Amino acid sequence: MKKGDQKVINEENKNQEINEEVLTQEQADNVEEQAPEAGEPEGAEREQEEAAEGKEEKKGFFGKKKEKKDPKDEKIEELTDRLKRSMAEFDNFRKRTEKEKSAMFEMGAKDVVEKILPVVDNFERGLAAIPDGEKEGSFAKGMEMIYKQLMKTLEDMGVKPIEAVGMEFDPNFHNAVMHIDDENFGENVVAAELQKGYMYRDSVVRHSMVQVAN
Repeated sequence: MKKGDQKVINEENKNQEINEEVLTQEQADNVEEQAPEAGEPEGAEREQEEAAEGKEEKKGFFGKKKEKKDPKDEKIEELTDRLKRSMAEFDNFRKRTEKEKSAMFEMGAKDVVEKILPVVDNFERGLAAIPDGEKEGSFAKGMEMIYKQLMKTLEDMGVKPIEAVGMEFDPNFHNAVMHIDDENFGENVVAAELQKGYMYRDSVVRHSMVQVAN
């Protein structure tokens, strides 16, 4: 074999060895790259497990997730709430109506009492005009009985006379029509009652007509 041919063969062998070495290195790199890919399912499983654990922790921290209500239950609650509101409104209406009726009744009763008072005044004048010798007679006793019955009826209704003589003058209850100088009474004290005043419950039906001492 010629020397030149031997040199060519040696170079070819050397190139072949280099190629084999390069191929071996590439295969090793491929194996290293594939190794993580083979491990990917394990990593995915790990991520799923961590996510599941996170959900469990979150569930444990916030408690059980609120369940959605049944539409029927929601409708029942809505109707129940409406019923309660309607009952409350009706109760308020009833109370307001009773109050208005009571006020109207009080006003009507007060008007009736006011119209009866002149009759009471006439009875008192008639009894006062009976002579002393006739006060024991049947007529006088009959008038007195009727008068007492009338006054008892008014009292049962809540009508009562206003105190006047000897009381300090009060414009809320008394109507001063005369003033006199009387040492027997203090200043601004009612000395005489000219016409009785009356109250119906807590309101004045008629003021007392009085004479006041200076």
